[in-house]
Amino acid sequence: MNCDHQREQLLERIQALSFSAVDLNLYLDTHPCDLRALTDYNQISSVLLQTKAIYEQLYGPMLNFGLSSGGCDSFRWVEEPWPWQIGAGRVY
Repeated sequence: MNCDHQREQLLERIQALSFSAVDLNLYLDTHPCDLRALTDYNQISSVLLQTKAIYEQLYGPMLNFGLSSGGCDSFRWVEEPWPWQIGAGRVY
């Protein structure tokens, strides 16, 4: 698999999982006793954290200010293209 393609797929997966987690979070604000929604939220949140960890292991931190799990590589993000610079296999 092309590395750029894999990177784009991971970013899209992270975006989709983030959207689902926020959507379920909002739903749970008004339906706190819905155990199925809570279970789905916990599962999606777990997969989201795992997917972010995979991305950061392969491509570096996604966040600054020490919020990523990059440890001593926390400033490696400046060496990589920004997310909006990645697309269709080219860097702007």
